[in-house]
Amino acid sequence: MTAHDFRTYPDLAVRTLGGAVVWANDELFAERENLIRPTRPEYQPSTFGHKGQIYDGWETRRRRVSGVDEAIVRLGAPGVVHGVVVDTAWFTGNYPPEISVEATAVEGYPSADELAADARWTTLIPRSPVGGDCENPFTVDSPERWTHVKLTMYPDGGVARLRVHGAAKPDPRILAAGPVDLAAIENGGRVTGCSNMFYGSPQNMLLPGLARVMGDGWETSRRRDDGNDWVEVALAGRGRVSLVELDTSYFLGNAPGSARVRVRDGDGEWIDLLPRTALQPDTRHRFVVEDAPPASEARLDIYPDGGMARFRLWGALDEAQP
Repeated sequence: MTAHDFRTYPDLAVRTLGGAVVWANDELFAERENLIRPTRPEYQPSTFGHKGQIYDGWETRRRRVSGVDEAIVRLGAPGVVHGVVVDTAWFTGNYPPEISVEATAVEGYPSADELAADARWTTLIPRSPVGGDCENPFTVDSPERWTHVKLTMYPDGGVARLRVHGAAKPDPRILAAGPVDLAAIENGGRVTGCSNMFYGSPQNMLLPGLARVMGDGWETSRRRDDGNDWVEVALAGRGRVSLVELDTSYFLGNAPGSARVRVRDGDGEWIDLLPRTALQPDTRHRFVVEDAPPASEARLDIYPDGGMARFRLWGALDEAQP
């Protein structure tokens, strides 16, 4: 895996997946919560608040004593981390010269004080130099499942965004408790292939909750040929789908005219789960599936192009799952 391949995995820390910055030892200039905002960092010159220039990121005061500044992020979906991006956008004379990233895996829902005091941390990225006003990518080689990460700045400064890319790995007891969305990122689903993502990433379709605006979904550029756009998804595990949801909310003049959903098990043949079906703009479509075959992957074809807010595949994992 090269330094940039890991970005094809979803961001497990992003706020829209349920991530939260639960603790930081300092945030005098700019709030820690900015680290996991889903949008790109922004900057407007000469916008001063009571504490100075306003930055779209996490920024600490200048240290006058020895030490480091740290922030702890609870991942929106626990999982295996494949890479981290420390984005110092717009921080030029105030970025940290070095950073490190550690991780921990804990049961339940510990408080921020308990995490800061008692958690046992494992190094994912050793103390490393970073540049200012740029994205700093780091590949992670760790097969372990993590629930929280800790970003450390040496000694202080500002970071705009922290992206933690990986594959979600939920508690298997949750998946076994009843019907689940087999395509959801939080359950272990992820996009593995896509024809076009000009306006929006297909990973957005697998996020929790309802879309709030058109930009919360997947949208392709306008096709000028005879083809169609598609996306492929690795499911949370081998299972059977009983309900398909295709949500075109907020897509009015750019919803697909129709869609088709197929599944396959391993390297088997693609089998129709939902044949090509007409869709309406700005509508949550729900289709009951009878006698679905076992599947580990799904493919959504939209005709010819357009946007989809959410893609849900409700069902149950096979009992034979490890």
